[in-house]
Amino acid sequence: MRNLALFILFLIGLFYVRRALRGGLGQGGRKPDAEAPEGAPMPPRAEVQEIEQMVACAHCGLHVPESEGVRGAGGFFCSEEHRRLGPRR
Repeated sequence: MRNLALFILFLIGLFYVRRALRGGLGQGGRKPDAEAPEGAPMPPRAEVQEIEQMVACAHCGLHVPESEGVRGAGGFFCSEEHRRLGPRR
């Protein structure tokens, strides 16, 4: 029984060493595209989100993405409540 347990541990260790030497799987658990056969259709890639400008709130100074904030008469605000209160002096 002891020999069987040692053999199983040896196989597990061998698996991890082999995997480390091969470089493991590519990102996202997929093999690198270099191994794909020629002429095979490319899998869809995740869409890259554009980098968005961060703007400071005129009331509290918190930086928020421009699309999530509110523009008002006193400048840019992080929420409707801070737009209502106006810029802090």
